[in-house]
Amino acid sequence: MFKDSDEYGIGDFNGLQEKLPYLDSLGVEVIWLSPFQPTPDKDDGYDVTDYYSIDPRLGTMNDFDAFMSEAKKRNIKIVMDMVLNHTSIEHPWYAKARADSSGQFKSRYVWSSTKPKDFDKGMVFEGVQTETWTYDEVAKSYYFHRFYDFQPDLNYQNKTVQQEAIKILQFWSKKGMMGFRLDAVPFIIDVPESGAAEPSKMFGILDSIVSGAKSIDSQTLLLGEANVAPKENVEYFGEKGNRLQMMFNFYANQYLFYAMADEKVSTFTQALNETRDKPGPSQWAYFLRNHDEIDLGRLSKSQRNKVYEKFGPEGNMQLYNRGIRRRLAPMLSSPEKIKMAYSVLYSLPGAPVIRSGEEIGMGDDLTLAERLSVRTPMQWNEEKNAGFSNAQKTIRPVISMGKYAYQKVNVADESVDQHSLLNYIKRLIEVRRSLPEIGTADWQIMDLKNDAVFAIEYRSPNGKVIILHNFSGKALEVTLPLTGKEKVLIGRKEVVGKGKIYLAAYGQLWLKS
Repeated sequence: MFKDSDEYGIGDFNGLQEKLPYLDSLGVEVIWLSPFQPTPDKDDGYDVTDYYSIDPRLGTMNDFDAFMSEAKKRNIKIVMDMVLNHTSIEHPWYAKARADSSGQFKSRYVWSSTKPKDFDKGMVFEGVQTETWTYDEVAKSYYFHRFYDFQPDLNYQNKTVQQEAIKILQFWSKKGMMGFRLDAVPFIIDVPESGAAEPSKMFGILDSIVSGAKSIDSQTLLLGEANVAPKENVEYFGEKGNRLQMMFNFYANQYLFYAMADEKVSTFTQALNETRDKPGPSQWAYFLRNHDEIDLGRLSKSQRNKVYEKFGPEGNMQLYNRGIRRRLAPMLSSPEKIKMAYSVLYSLPGAPVIRSGEEIGMGDDLTLAERLSVRTPMQWNEEKNAGFSNAQKTIRPVISMGKYAYQKVNVADESVDQHSLLNYIKRLIEVRRSLPEIGTADWQIMDLKNDAVFAIEYRSPNGKVIILHNFSGKALEVTLPLTGKEKVLIGRKEVVGKGKIYLAAYGQLWLKS
């Protein structure tokens, strides 16, 4: 949904290649591609029917190669979304499995001859799904699916499935892919027969997948989607950092939204400290919004209700009994608060990840089902279909009404407005790239005796970086030890007394000394 070149109205590789100069100018170093393999498209591409080719609506393999070549010229690395946990029910493997009496193909999926007692437990899409075990009339058995019933789970206890997963990763690595965002990692390695709600895990499978992927290129990135408790992190990273090199920090993300709702930072700083310990080579990926709902499942009920009250008060804004299906800009509403949130993101000790369209403050379309509300076409300009496509009808409607309509929110207008969100994020990226100590140097949360202020400090042989954020809608003063030699990188340093700094409502201040 980034840029369309052939009037299919869906977006494609040629369109993406056309917009590489924009991404380059933004300061992007890595592009994460959503699933682009053939699919019946019942789940936005996460229901794959062929792991080794490209959906014809998105282009040809030659188009893909041309895009990869152009990205390489710009030193932009490409990471692809890899859906290994399940296939589409229309995948040829499943067709063979359901009709297989010998067991050779059938064992590629997870089956039960009788309906398991916990058939309605462990559902990913609670409130939409009704079960995780569904009866197949042809196979005369129940098949397991963590996600929708048209996405049967693969059986990773089967060595053939493990080998096939490695073969798939190696295929795309040879095509120039620098890394993979592994979808639904905890479900790849679980044993459903041990209980859908709290299954046992097969972490050795991660070792096999990682080593197999790295056999082509030792620098291949394995980025895990693993929304797990802090105590489980080391199992996914590996004790020596030899499994997943990077994981999304869902835990800190949930407490960040609670902190923004509550305008107090103590629970967020605690979450950062709880996820501090990790193997040396490992890294966190931090984000604000992604292509899914904001998952608040690890918050207490009262904390989750607080976030709902502030950012998703209407039932249509909530999803799966745990999350919010809105984009950041309409949730936070205040331009100052939105900029503060992005400043926090780029100040955190890991790799910042931003969803396309968020850099211009795109809105959401709550008339669309489930997570599709935040997956609308990119808004480039005021032309037809927001400049996304010349098609008569796009696969999903562009946002054309209200405060976030493409006529009001688009790249063209924000590019020439020095005060726009787009140009502010460009500045954040520029500053962040100039500070390699963020994400590599020792860091600590500073106690400034004010729970509305998030203050983080990085120390390295080159000096120190101090970054302050006011989570409150009210201006305030904090005491900060200063030498007078600090350089202001972002924000405005206003000294209002001996060692006292003034912070505007939702203000931010980046200092380097």
